[in-house]
Amino acid sequence: MTLQLDIVAAVIVVVTAAANAAMALADLIGARFVLANSAEVGVPRTWVPTLGLLKAAGAAGLLVGMFAVPPIGFAAAVGLTAFFIGAVATHLRARVFYNIAFPTAFLVLAVLSLGAFAAG
Repeated sequence: MTLQLDIVAAVIVVVTAAANAAMALADLIGARFVLANSAEVGVPRTWVPTLGLLKAAGAAGLLVGMFAVPPIGFAAAVGLTAFFIGAVATHLRARVFYNIAFPTAFLVLAVLSLGAFAAG
């Protein structure tokens, strides 16, 4: 990889980790918008903290992968990709389309991070 591609890949991974860490925090504190959205798509409120922990683990794994153990980053990117495929599917199943861009954007970031680790 060229230095420019390495920098782009690093930025993608850091942005993905930061976005997931922020959403994990929102899940863990029970932010009103998180609870409203989860109820709307049929996700039980009791699942929200666990989903937040999964996002936090994914964010941490991306950073560990970037700075220390690349296979952990790759595994975290795979996990986040699967997570957000499920989130998009959950929105589709519930026919909640007006805010489907959010899980889709997180899915795109996860896939781009996966590509960064796969190329790296």
